[in-house]
Amino acid sequence: MEGAGTIRERVQRALETRIAAGLVPEGALLTVPGLAAEFQVSATPVREAVLELQRRGFVEPARNRGFVVTAVADGHAADVAAVRLLLEPPAMAAVAALPLDDQEPRLRGLAAAIATHAEAGDLGAYLDADRTFHLALTDLAGNPMLSAMVEDLRARTRLPGLSALVGRAELAASAAEHDELLDRLLAHDAEGASGVMRRHIGHTTGWWAGRPE
Repeated sequence: MEGAGTIRERVQRALETRIAAGLVPEGALLTVPGLAAEFQVSATPVREAVLELQRRGFVEPARNRGFVVTAVADGHAADVAAVRLLLEPPAMAAVAALPLDDQEPRLRGLAAAIATHAEAGDLGAYLDADRTFHLALTDLAGNPMLSAMVEDLRARTRLPGLSALVGRAELAASAAEHDELLDRLLAHDAEGASGVMRRHIGHTTGWWAGRPE
């Protein structure tokens, strides 16, 4: 049986993914009773999940109605990407110095899952798999504070153009970069791994934001 925390995390992650990918549009109204019925859970963990999304700026209260999905602020993606660029490329350079052969089967499997979900056009599963892959790599750097910061930054990222990429080459290209990153890491190519990560983060202000690159 799921604990209350686990239920809240499941609901929060599902809503976070939908809003981040633009599957729930700006201005959409969310209600605690409606979400509780959809997820077939009690109102308490749903309310806690939505309040956490409010803290992250994904929703705002609508008096006596529920919560409304906020508009993506100008410069939001660029601000988040700028901080990620300070953290994640150096982290990949550090990981590239480690012996990783025993990690390859697990990491290749995670990368394959991302590609599979991209091909299927399942954005929720794609983002979940992408998150799992990148946090697995960041964890290898051995700094729990770094992992927590990267996880929080990724959770704050809004990607309104992502839903328009289903079935397009850009989504497949983004997915393929995970194997390219692994190739660089396994070859102990710190500069190459950092470069792939910089390019990958750049998609959050380009393709994934609905802009050409």
